[in-house]
Amino acid sequence: MITIFRERKDIPQNMDYVELNDVFFNQNTVILLDERAEWIIEKIDDSKVVGKYKICSRFNEVVLDIDKLSAGCKTVLNVLYYPDKVFCLKECGNNALEILYGFEKGNVYSNYALIPFGMEKVTVQTATEKQEISDYEELKEWWNHEK
Repeated sequence: MITIFRERKDIPQNMDYVELNDVFFNQNTVILLDERAEWIIEKIDDSKVVGKYKICSRFNEVVLDIDKLSAGCKTVLNVLYYPDKVFCLKECGNNALEILYGFEKGNVYSNYALIPFGMEKVTVQTATEKQEISDYEELKEWWNHEK
């Protein structure tokens, strides 16, 4: 399951934090794409991979460079291929969050709640504690510092 950090200071110093998912994807992740990415791209952006660096868009079936994927899709792919880094969650829409929250591993950060309704279980981490949460309302409370 993914690990969520709600404060930047809680991210361990030995972990790299990536704020600009779009740039990181274009410079690093794109060369790693394989069949795992095809399903994610289809689910999030409703596009099909038609070549190593090309997608067929849902809009008029135009063929585009893969760097035209949404920032949310790029974030999910970054987490998939670099599970030991922490990625900013802020550019993810619900369709990306639903897939991301289903990952077996990965790390994300946001200082405000971004939770898909279908979330099952995540790990949350602060500087002093790490715990599993499997309830939407409980995760929302944790994120809002209501505990």
